[in-house]
Amino acid sequence: MLTTADLQQLNEKGISKEQLMDQLHSFETGFPYLKIINAASPSNGITVVDEQIIADLLQVWNDYLKTDASILKFVPASGAASRMFKDLFEYLDADYSLPTQKAEKQFVEQIKNFAFYNELNAACIQNNGMDINALIATGNTKAIVANLLQDNGLNYGSLPKGLLLFHSYANVKRTSLQEHLVEGALYASATSNVVKIHFTVSSEHRVLFENHVRSSVEAYETLLGKKFEISFSEQKPSTDTVAADEKNEPFRDNGKILFRPGGHGALIENLNDLDADIIFVKNIDNVVPDSIKDKTVVFKKVIAGKIVSLQQQIFAYLHELEATEVSAELLAEISSFCENELCITNPNINQLTADELKNYLFAKLNRPIRVCGMVKNTGEPGGGPFLTVNEDGTVSTQILESSQIDTANPVEKEKMMGSTHFNPVDLVCAVKDYKGQKFNLLNFVDKQTGFISYKSKSGKELKALELPGLWNGAMSDWNTVFVEVPIETFNPVKTVNDLLRPEHQ
Repeated sequence: MLTTADLQQLNEKGISKEQLMDQLHSFETGFPYLKIINAASPSNGITVVDEQIIADLLQVWNDYLKTDASILKFVPASGAASRMFKDLFEYLDADYSLPTQKAEKQFVEQIKNFAFYNELNAACIQNNGMDINALIATGNTKAIVANLLQDNGLNYGSLPKGLLLFHSYANVKRTSLQEHLVEGALYASATSNVVKIHFTVSSEHRVLFENHVRSSVEAYETLLGKKFEISFSEQKPSTDTVAADEKNEPFRDNGKILFRPGGHGALIENLNDLDADIIFVKNIDNVVPDSIKDKTVVFKKVIAGKIVSLQQQIFAYLHELEATEVSAELLAEISSFCENELCITNPNINQLTADELKNYLFAKLNRPIRVCGMVKNTGEPGGGPFLTVNEDGTVSTQILESSQIDTANPVEKEKMMGSTHFNPVDLVCAVKDYKGQKFNLLNFVDKQTGFISYKSKSGKELKALELPGLWNGAMSDWNTVFVEVPIETFNPVKTVNDLLRPEHQ
């Protein structure tokens, strides 16, 4: 089935023949649905913090910042912003001239409220000899949209979100990347006064990102009194996945096997390459202006304080479990900690001998940790927090996407619909063990949590394989704790008109 050219193509991408066969096998077998016990809730799996707990956790984090610990912010930023402008692209292709659809009208009517207004106005004058007001007055609003999206204007339709102007201030405007610089300085700077931020970017945009950072950093270091260490990585070609045809054989485009990016789950490899004690994870488009940053910063510190306090207790228990003799009382205490603090239950725990229990507890504790902020479900898209059954029969908290749930089963669908919270991608991760060694994060991925989607290429249907998502299957075997955070901390920009929301003005 594979030609010499195919094998050379695999070698160039760093994908083995065995990996290819495993991926093709997945198209034949599909992926199993996860078994849900129920949706996590404030009374079962989600921690709700009161004012005293918030104060305590803030103190924990502030104390931790005084140590020599390495702290990093990890920002997935590789996606192009084209989906942000879906409505405007459709408007350009429409057979009518004046804005007709709600999104089109809103964009034009409130155009002066966008941070990029002045730059767009200048592009209109240069390319059309008229400013925005004149183009609107003459009914040529499509020219405005063209200047925003196309490469002879601002080219926003092809740029990544990180490079788009999001917010306006009295004397300056900021891209979403620049807002991440400010955020990082407010909660992720230790005694060294250095803020480390890592962006995952696409190869086609890397130079643009590097230039943007180079032109921004000095001003933000002066403004914030910090030093920035900014790094970049790209999704590895070896994490691409094969596309399949209707026979579950490699889909070929001009004779070559077609590979596609494996989704954000591929970024577990990028995360695994980084060396830090604590890593914050937050999407590029979830930022707010300075006027409402306070709550975001407070709860970033809260979930960071939570992970530090958990890690300190876990490390203490692991050192005690290393001892030859461990008392029944201590085993009971650690079992209670696993159940009550880490939300791990084992229906067969009472059947374990003392040695088996000791080994079981050690294995469960000696894993990467993540604390995930969860917001109340208000209809925004996002994975949900659930209590699910693991391969070993234990039950633990997991973030699931709808594709992992058997929605054709009324019982399972009812459990999914009962979810009161969702995941805004607000994570803090501890990725070193109790001896200070980095975990190999690839060992904690549940490879059975990918999914198959249907796409097309050159007019032909194909099957695409998505790797286990970064914050669900790729972190499936981590210790996972959910903390409720305010909805005000979640302000994603999925469409350009989201920038008109009060939170972004």
